[in-house]
Amino acid sequence: MDWLLDLYQRHFDWRDLTLVMLSPVFGIFIAMEAWRFRKTGVFDLWDSFDSMNSGGSYLVTDLILLVVLVLPAMGWVYDHRLFTVEVTPLRFVGLFLFVEFLYYGFHRGSHRIRWFWCAHVVHHGSEKMNFGTALRQSWFYPIAGNWLFYLPAVWLGFEPRWVLFALSLNLGYQFFVHTTWVDRMPAWFEFVFNTPSHHRAHHGRNPQYIDRNFGGTLIVFDRLFGSFVPEQEPVDYGLEHPFPTHNLFWLNAHEWRAMFRDMAREKTWGLRLAHLWRPPEWRRHGNGFQG
Repeated sequence: MDWLLDLYQRHFDWRDLTLVMLSPVFGIFIAMEAWRFRKTGVFDLWDSFDSMNSGGSYLVTDLILLVVLVLPAMGWVYDHRLFTVEVTPLRFVGLFLFVEFLYYGFHRGSHRIRWFWCAHVVHHGSEKMNFGTALRQSWFYPIAGNWLFYLPAVWLGFEPRWVLFALSLNLGYQFFVHTTWVDRMPAWFEFVFNTPSHHRAHHGRNPQYIDRNFGGTLIVFDRLFGSFVPEQEPVDYGLEHPFPTHNLFWLNAHEWRAMFRDMAREKTWGLRLAHLWRPPEWRRHGNGFQG
């Protein structure tokens, strides 16, 4: 185990491990929810197995790519920053709010640009809504470039690890909105913050819920930019184009294959390349699943 300690000391900062350190808390809440709803169908054994596999493997791949790709790229931008912002408690609050705004852009882009949807689709693969669903994250987020959305904060002068720490806290909060355990929060809270009700609607494939409620910790940007919808009719969870597999690789890769197949069917390079930035439903040909 000495090599693990050496790897941590040479490459990682405590801020990099925020979600890893929160994992025991997440596990306790998943166990509590599973016990509370053990006879209701809120949990499914295979679905939960897929979520746990996705979450565990994501943490490993994300930490590796953080060291070899994300931090070096963000470090280069930081070397060319406009200012140097020393982080104080008050400035960190400002950074957190700025990262929330950038997260809204990332999340909305991940639903409306197919290249980014190829990674984000993993998170929407479950047809259940429980704390375990929050763990479904893609191996390919760093390769797809989700970190690009947060470069403005680095360019302005915030050190990359503080930006990623703010993002980790944002994602940690979002774990708790993946549940049916909580119906509604007080009206003032529902108006400002992302809540289980808002996020249940986000995970719905009902027509009125598709591509709505992109906020991370807050719902105010959805209200400002017209993407907010309240939860009203019962939510039908999952993808419009389901991919029925328990294979961990294909859970992460199926939409990439579908996109490249759609590109290959086009007659011109202009149409082929357009699949990269057009919405996921644009000239889509099925779901790419074969047996």
